[in-house]
Amino acid sequence: MNVYDFDQTIYHGDSTADFYFYCMRHKPLMLRSVPGTAGAFALYRAKRWTKTQFKQQMYRFLTAIGDSEQMVRDFWRGHIRNIKPWYIEETRRADDVVISASPEFLLGPACRQLGIACLMASRVDAHTGRYTGINCWGEEKVRRFREQFGEDAVIENFYSDSLSDAPLARLAQNAWIVRGDARIPWEQWERTHKK
Repeated sequence: MNVYDFDQTIYHGDSTADFYFYCMRHKPLMLRSVPGTAGAFALYRAKRWTKTQFKQQMYRFLTAIGDSEQMVRDFWRGHIRNIKPWYIEETRRADDVVISASPEFLLGPACRQLGIACLMASRVDAHTGRYTGINCWGEEKVRRFREQFGEDAVIENFYSDSLSDAPLARLAQNAWIVRGDARIPWEQWERTHKK
C-alpha cells in the first residue's frame, strides 16, 4: 500500500486554511471567532497550549456556519482541482491510505471523490469543533496506522511534505518528501534539512 499525508502533499495548499477562508467569505458571522483563534494561536506559540487545544479553539468557527456538511460539499466543488496531477496520474492505487492532521469531516468527501477508501485524520465534530482524541500528527499517525492495519502491515511508499512525519516514514520501504510537484527521497532531504 501507499500512504500519503494530504495537505501540501497530494493537495496544493492547506485544506483547513482554505476551508476556513472559504467559510469566512460565505458566512461572515464567523468573523466573531477570529479574536479567540488569535489568542489561542498566541498561547500555542508560547507553548502554553497543545496543538490540539489550539486547533479545537480555531474550529469553534464551525458553530457559526450552520450546515457544515453542506459547506464542506460546496467547498470541494471548487477545491478538488487542487489535488496534484502526479497523484491522480502516476501513483494512485485502490489500496491508498491518507493519514492527516486535518479533520476527517473535511477530508472525507475529497477522499471519497478520489476513490480513497481509507482515511485516518483528526476526529473533530463538524458542528462544534470539539476533538475526540488528539490531533493526528507525528507519532499519533503511527499509532492510528498500527491500530488499523496491525504491526506487520507494509507501507511500500510514503509521501509527505514535512519531516514531522518521520515516525511514519520510518515504517515505509520508500519515503518521499513532496515539494510542489517534486518528490525527493526522504533520506536525501533529511540529510540537508534536518534541524
